[in-house]
Amino acid sequence: MSQTTATQSEERLIKKYPNRRLYDTRSSAYITLADIKQLVLEHAVFRVVDAKSGDDLTRSILLQIILEEESGGVPMFSANALAQIIRFYGHAMQGVMGTFLEKNIQVLMDIQDRMAEQSQGLYPQHFGPETWAQLMNMQTPALQNMMNNYIEQSRNLFVQMQDQMQDQTRNLFTGFPFPGQPEAPKKKK
Repeated sequence: MSQTTATQSEERLIKKYPNRRLYDTRSSAYITLADIKQLVLEHAVFRVVDAKSGDDLTRSILLQIILEEESGGVPMFSANALAQIIRFYGHAMQGVMGTFLEKNIQVLMDIQDRMAEQSQGLYPQHFGPETWAQLMNMQTPALQNMMNNYIEQSRNLFVQMQDQMQDQTRNLFTGFPFPGQPEAPKKKK
């Protein structure tokens, strides 16, 4: 069986009806956004579709969950961070920004996994959420320093990449006479 076929057979289909209710076709029951959040936490593969049109609404539902999480408790994003993200929409760097954020989130998840593996070696007993919270509170200054270094390295890499793209673009178009651009040097015969 191919990877795609396996994923499709394991994919959980959730239908969203016009009355805003969500119906889980696997359990044959109505569910809530909290239930979908639990599916995300369990790494379940699912897709939310409009019951009438069949349109994929998964991203929209995930954004609703993020909005609820950001509205209550301790938000993950500052108003400034959200404003910066909004500014990337419609910008030439929109596609790059999405990929950049996705890769950075994956790096954070990899770091978290490595920390969990290392802590299991040191502390064989099961770590619950409270234990992780205590550990993270003790490690916060070190983690923040590590993350600041990582972000600085990412920023430098991003600036270098941008400079290289500008140089390549400039080299690509040096033979074309654009208004306001100096002419390319002519070769001597």
